[in-house]
Amino acid sequence: MKSTLAVALIGLMASSLAFAQTPPSGDAPASAAPAAAPDAVIPFIQFQETALTAAIDNLARTAGLNYILDPKVGFGQPDEKGVVRPQPNITLRWENLTASQALSALLNNYNLQIVDDPKTKIARITIKDPAAPDPLETQIIQLSYASPSNLISAVQATLSDKRSKAIADTRTSQLVVVATAKEIENVQIMVKRLDTPTRQVLIEARLLETSDNPKTSKGVDWTGTLQAQNLKFGNNLKANEPEDSVNNTLVNSPFPKFIFDTAKGMNPGTAFLDADGVSAVFSFLNASSDAKVLSTPRTVTLDNETASISVVRASPIINVTPGTANTTGGSEITYTNMGVMLNVTPRISANNMINLKVIPEVSRIFDRVTTIVGEGVFQADRYDIRKIETRVMIPSGNTLVLGGLIQDDQRNSGTKVPIMGDIPLIGRAFRSDAKSREKANLLIFITPTIVQDEDFQPTKTDFLKTPVAETVDESWNAYDSAKPLDWSKPVADQYKGTK
Repeated sequence: MKSTLAVALIGLMASSLAFAQTPPSGDAPASAAPAAAPDAVIPFIQFQETALTAAIDNLARTAGLNYILDPKVGFGQPDEKGVVRPQPNITLRWENLTASQALSALLNNYNLQIVDDPKTKIARITIKDPAAPDPLETQIIQLSYASPSNLISAVQATLSDKRSKAIADTRTSQLVVVATAKEIENVQIMVKRLDTPTRQVLIEARLLETSDNPKTSKGVDWTGTLQAQNLKFGNNLKANEPEDSVNNTLVNSPFPKFIFDTAKGMNPGTAFLDADGVSAVFSFLNASSDAKVLSTPRTVTLDNETASISVVRASPIINVTPGTANTTGGSEITYTNMGVMLNVTPRISANNMINLKVIPEVSRIFDRVTTIVGEGVFQADRYDIRKIETRVMIPSGNTLVLGGLIQDDQRNSGTKVPIMGDIPLIGRAFRSDAKSREKANLLIFITPTIVQDEDFQPTKTDFLKTPVAETVDESWNAYDSAKPLDWSKPVADQYKGTK
């Protein structure tokens, strides 16, 4: 009698589902509340001794599902042997489920399934084939923080069915997963754990370079008098005649010349030093220069992403292509960055520790090298490059100091008149010494700090809400403009212009 009463109430109310905030009391189901939305969570679902087909009909209507019952189900109908298959009565009590979830659970319990028909939009409830694989479902997962290309490999690793697949849509940051219901559930759990905000790190760098360049030059340099003297033998030679390639006489030279004129015999001019005079350079000077270059760049980077900081100067490199019999040749200019380049890759570890990969590089042009290849003379710059690559673990907000990028270039040079420069005391007048030193030391201070949510502050702006001006304010008047006057407006105002 209890089961009959429950079914009778179902028929009269067109719903055997009891929707209530509290469980119903008594033997019969409580009165049904107004139908909920198809995807709404129902606080309470209860059936008491209700026919299976009636419960299916009730849940399908609530879920907004158009369906038809496959004749193979055959509840209450005689089979090929004339045996009537009795319809089971169900009793259940569920909480906080949608109607679709409850319907799927009910069908699975009795080896039934829903087969959708995309043409008619009418689903068919039929018996499951024990040998048939689980049906595939399509689920679109919207990502909030992670990139689809980063998660696609992890998602595909969770798919065990060969028919299942996952596709990444980078434009909308979504994952399209075609898989079984169980696989989709596992994918959603994994994506929920991986799709989290990526922490960020503030990188503060201070680049301090000190340089000291002392120079000293002392003594007397006789190079102008005694270096590269030229001797000539011939008839009627003159010291200041230009070079004659036929007679092989010497060209005008800034240096004095010894001339032996065989045409003048014992002329006093014979074998006489033809010179403009004695030339010497006296030096007694010290010079010094120092410099400090300080730059404090700051940048924010994602966890495990490289931040690049450069304080460089672009130096040109000229590539010359020599011409041939059929080509005119040409040149090409490329540029290379010379200076201080710093690459920092932070990785946040436990307890606010930061694993820091630091690659500082300091480069400059040292000098120029001349090379002769065949009949051509080629010049190229020579570079000094100082580079360190290291990994450290430091707490957030602490400073890492990198040093040792020292460059020390010392050069000594000197001149001396042989024999005269070796005489004690007097020899100082016949020799000179010069020394120079270029010393530079680069110190790099790096402070990584983990960025917290409260560190960000929104910037107030009304730029996007500001309407575009209909006219442009011009300070030009009609006298300065090439446009004709607008006779519909006062002429005086047009010549006055607007300010």
